[in-house]
Amino acid sequence: MKGRDIVAHAVQKDVKFISLQFTDLLGVIKEVVVPTKRLNDAITNGVWFDGSSIEGFARIQESDLFLKPDLSTYSLVPWLSDNGKTARIICDICRSDGTPFEGDPRFVLKKAIAEATEMGFQYNVGPEPEFYLFEKNASDGSPLDSSGYFDLSSHVGYRLIKEIITALESLGINVEASHHEVGHGQYEIDFEYGHALQIADKLLTLKYTVKKIAQMHDLCATFIPKPLMGAAGSGMHVHQSLLNIKSGKNAFYDEKDRYNLSKIAYNFIAGQMKYVKAMCAILCPTVNSYKRLVSGFEAPVYITWASMNRSALIRVPKWFKEKPESARVELRCPDPTCNPYLAFAVMLKTGLDALKSNLMPPEPVEENVYQFDDEHLVKKRIETLPSSLQEALDHLKRTEILKEILGEHLFEKYIAIKNKEWNEFKTQVTSWEVKNYLDVY
Repeated sequence: MKGRDIVAHAVQKDVKFISLQFTDLLGVIKEVVVPTKRLNDAITNGVWFDGSSIEGFARIQESDLFLKPDLSTYSLVPWLSDNGKTARIICDICRSDGTPFEGDPRFVLKKAIAEATEMGFQYNVGPEPEFYLFEKNASDGSPLDSSGYFDLSSHVGYRLIKEIITALESLGINVEASHHEVGHGQYEIDFEYGHALQIADKLLTLKYTVKKIAQMHDLCATFIPKPLMGAAGSGMHVHQSLLNIKSGKNAFYDEKDRYNLSKIAYNFIAGQMKYVKAMCAILCPTVNSYKRLVSGFEAPVYITWASMNRSALIRVPKWFKEKPESARVELRCPDPTCNPYLAFAVMLKTGLDALKSNLMPPEPVEENVYQFDDEHLVKKRIETLPSSLQEALDHLKRTEILKEILGEHLFEKYIAIKNKEWNEFKTQVTSWEVKNYLDVY
């Protein structure tokens, strides 16, 4: 819709407020709320804000930034109607001269997408975010239910998920399926596969919606990767493919290949395998992320690829032969705490880099890698993902292509924020240490 159409719609639907949303460097949604009478001015001239107060944004001396609404993201917020209806619009961030702000995560993804477009491709993704629902006091580790994988969830859980799906549909997100996951109180909501920028917007909207509706029911929803020791972690597997813009066909498909993958798809796999250790600092961005990436669960640990092997980092899902447009590869290490704009940007650009250099992946490993001993791992030259945030950051710091993707400003800010997070964590004394050491030493 054009600006005048959106203003007319807001007036027709009696919308009183507009939530102008954007994300900080870590992917946390921020907002500026304006009355609808200011909507036309916001669309035309943007809305100014102090960037120095937002995590990872500008310095004090260059803090004047403004929000430029992306009109394609306009939608009503179904649960905000007490004091008048509210609509939301996701925004890009610009400098005072109107140029894009290089610290805007959405701009980073837009740049990566522009490069893919120049090469003749559209990058499509389909994330599968998982999350836990807890009773309000989540610190005592009380999941909402005791159901398991694909079980019929509790009455409360079933009712809540239906309400979430209804809200998502009204926000323009076409939910394809939802089911109970392995952990008690753990769920997954899958939505439409599509253009990376649109899906990143929708993923943030999904997380925002899940948490808000859970709060309305006096529950706690969390997307952290490992909220409970010994329980299944929450990942966010991401299905990916390239569409050939000129032909309109899936560039990952080749009917003659044993995996029905094209050379372009193999290049893409190779690029992500080459840079995944550094990418983990973006895809698995918290201290808690690495408590999910351990042996014994379905989360990947080893840098391999395969078809049906669920211990692999990159998996080639099966699809119906009569649907070549469904050809894709699934990256299994990301978790839902990542900033989707940055995550999709590094996933795309590392794949494109390998396409340019014609990098090919090693042979697939279809065996269960978790059962390999160290000698077998060395023989097959199988490496492992980082085991901590600090290790991932070390790889990130010395990987030039990641610096190029993120841009110097964002690259340095991100590392500084995450170094601070790791250093704070290192000083913590956990209950495990007290329990195991206090009476012994």
